[in-house]
Parts: sequence; structure tokens; C-alpha cells
Amino acid sequence: MQTIKNDEIRQKVRESYANVANSNSTLTSSCCGTSETKSNNVNCCSSATSSPEEESFNMGYSKSELVLLPDGANMGLGCGNPQAIASLKSGETVLDLGSGGGIDCFLAANAVGDDGHVIGIDMTPEMVSKARENTVKSGFTNIEFRLGEIENLPVADNTVDVIMSNCVINLSPDKQQVFNDSLRILKSGGRLAISDVVATAKLPDELLNDPKLYSACVSGAVQIEVLESMLEKAGFIHIQIKPKVESKEFIREWAPGSNIEDYVVSATIEAVKP
Repeated sequence: MQTIKNDEIRQKVRESYANVANSNSTLTSSCCGTSETKSNNVNCCSSATSSPEEESFNMGYSKSELVLLPDGANMGLGCGNPQAIASLKSGETVLDLGSGGGIDCFLAANAVGDDGHVIGIDMTPEMVSKARENTVKSGFTNIEFRLGEIENLPVADNTVDVIMSNCVINLSPDKQQVFNDSLRILKSGGRLAISDVVATAKLPDELLNDPKLYSACVSGAVQIEVLESMLEKAGFIHIQIKPKVESKEFIREWAPGSNIEDYVVSATIEAVKP
């Protein structure tokens, strides 16, 4: 039964983000439907009233980073800037979990240079196609996008230096497997540099059981102690999870009137493979 439930969650999330990929603008369509049909004004990790550039700036991306992106790569999704903690070096291999339109992949490609390699993984075919189109437009030759689930990564063992992710792991119904498989593909000494949402209080049942809020990066959030336990169980060391209280300002715009900012907050998550 749990497998069926997990697959149902993945399918709903996949459909939500396919809607975003197929829309021409995150201002007129969100993961929860078009502006005319969406319920309770819920967006997936995005506000319906701000441009993607404004959203990303609020999340911690600099203007100098955003101008480097090809048109269409920045979709205003996410809850932080994993680049800020990744400390990427020239020549490194970087993997982005839930790469979407490719914003973090393109920024990483600049950081690791021609000798480095960037892989984006997304389970939504529409997102992968969009990211590949953006790659062609950008002219980058050190990026590739692969279709796959973050619980079962289409990547060989011990081949990646850094794993990044931006507000995606909370969407997984099997977070432990995400961390287990992340450890598998990392090289010894490889690291996680993740921005995601964490729960700061127990979610009320009406929020916890709302499928729209799962796609909106809310219902799938777990508490810091739970994440720490998962990372330790997977085998990671030097675990650091740091909540960002200031993120409540943009999180409340994901579902206005629901007070979700009282229950979840953005955080940076770092860990190292021994």
C-alpha cells in the first residue's frame, strides 16, 4: 500500500511541474494549475505575484548570477541558493537533484569550467526537455540533463563531487532513499549542498493532507532532527542544517492566508561522505 501511495505522490508532483514547464510564464500558470483554476492561490515554491527574477533574488541569488542565465532557465522555483554553500571548484563533477529549467546547473557550469561536468536530474519529461533546449541556447558543452527519479539516480557509483538541490527533496515520499542513493554516487569526501524546507512545527491535518500543498513544498517537509537522523543513517558525516528565518517572507506567498510560514522555513543542508 505504501508503494502505491508513494507512486501517487510522485505522479501528482510530476503533473504539477509539467504544468509549470508547459506554461509560458510562472506568472500566469503555476504547478497547481492556471491562475484561473488553481485553488487557494497555491504555487509550487513560487509566488503568483512576483517575477522569476524577483523570486530568485529574494531567495539569495545575486543579480550578477541571474544575468548569466539563458532565457527560460530561471522559473522562480526554489527556496534558496545552493550555489552559496556549494563552494564549487574548477574541474568538479556536480549533480543537481530536481534540476527543473536548469538554473543551478547553468550557474554550476560556469563555476566548474570546461574541465568540469554538470548533470541535472529531473523526473518530469517536460522539464528535462525545457532544460535541454536552454542548454542549446546557452552554448554550454559541460552540462547534460537526464530523466530520472532522485530516489534511484541514473548515475554511476562514486562519480560525483557535489550534489546540489533546491527545494526538491521535500517533494520525495522516500527521503531516506534519496540520501542513501546520494551517498552511493558521491566520491569519498564528496558533499551535499542543499536548500530545502524544514518543518518548524507539526502541520495541522488540513495542511498535511492537502495534495496541492505537497507539490507546493509544504506538506512533505520534515523536522530538522528527522533529516539529521536520515543523513546519519545513510552514512553522512559533518551534518549541518541551518534554518533561515528570513525565508518566511517569501514562503507565506506560496499559499496566502494559510499561515504556512508558521510551520515551514527554508534551510541550508550540508553533509560529507566519509
